[in-house]
Amino acid sequence: MIEEFKVNFTQKEISKIYKKIKDYPWDSIKNLDGWEHGTNKYYLKELCDYWITKFDWDKHQSEINRYNNYTTDIDGMKIHFIKKKGSSKNSRPLLLMHGWPGSIVEFLHIIEKLTDPEKFGGNQNDSFDVIAPSLPGFGFSKNLSRPIGPRKMAEILNKLMVENLGYKDYLAQGGDWGATIANWLGYDHSNFCKAIHINCLTMRHSDGPKNDEERNWQKKFDEDQIMQDGYRTQQATKPQSLAYGMMDSPVGIASWITEKMYSWSDLKDNDIESVYTKDILIANIMVYILTKTFDTASWIYFGRREEGGRFFPKDFKKIEIPTAAAIFPAEMSEWPPKSYVERIFNIQQWTEMPAGGHFAALEKPDLLVEDIRKFSKNLKF
Repeated sequence: MIEEFKVNFTQKEISKIYKKIKDYPWDSIKNLDGWEHGTNKYYLKELCDYWITKFDWDKHQSEINRYNNYTTDIDGMKIHFIKKKGSSKNSRPLLLMHGWPGSIVEFLHIIEKLTDPEKFGGNQNDSFDVIAPSLPGFGFSKNLSRPIGPRKMAEILNKLMVENLGYKDYLAQGGDWGATIANWLGYDHSNFCKAIHINCLTMRHSDGPKNDEERNWQKKFDEDQIMQDGYRTQQATKPQSLAYGMMDSPVGIASWITEKMYSWSDLKDNDIESVYTKDILIANIMVYILTKTFDTASWIYFGRREEGGRFFPKDFKKIEIPTAAAIFPAEMSEWPPKSYVERIFNIQQWTEMPAGGHFAALEKPDLLVEDIRKFSKNLKF
């Protein structure tokens, strides 16, 4: 059964969050300049001051509710999704998936560009039916009782598309965990998922690097990730211990998430607001806080470890459905050489973008939308 859904948090719930932010013991935190030790204290305090004096959650809640929101039951979980039909009767179904620490907030300003391209100077024939779910355990998708990984999430979201929404075939797009889920959709569910468009690659071929270029990439990737691995290791091994501290601290959650928005984005002059407004940063953070899903969202790292980690199975067979790779230059998870990627996927489109980072839908929305459209035009299903 599919039920209509509205985001509707009370002023009492909002006020509790604001009081915790206002009462945060800033004087207990040492002043360390820059961002190399983690989120910059001066910037975080500035963000929090804005949060409790100028930020308007109702505005962002209304922006989410401007679209048709729904929930449906899949395997005992309540899965939330936005669905907007395209302007053409032949609109192609597009499953649009976020990652961590993202949310559907990433997509609010690109959904209509995908569903109604003619409103933005495009062609109506390039329209999509957009289905943008909150990943299981994230945001408005609830009732996750234990950690699951991206492969299981692919199974759940394929059921959403095929069984609950009745699509016979569809295109999937994602970055971060959304890209990983798209990989598994292409691997396990190619009867229905007929093509994937990804702007991040987290999975690895079971055979590993095969030439010097690939080996050099692997070595550099491993070195670059040393200073990024702390959060990932914590969430993949002891997420519950982290949750106790975070669930009662809006400032803690804001710090944990803002660090990633800073570190993984294509910033100008190391200024986070050269890419994101305070409102966008806080709206995304508020989804985690208001829905009380910081803990269950972090479980996906634990779930992936249980599923086998980054690597495809040893008996891996190439994903044969058409695949598009959108390579944004500041992507924190640096792409392997094309030779490596082509051993995993049937690459039909390879786009090296002029700018942008990990959060492509927020950083370079028009580049991402145009690349999806271009890819879709050449698909046969």
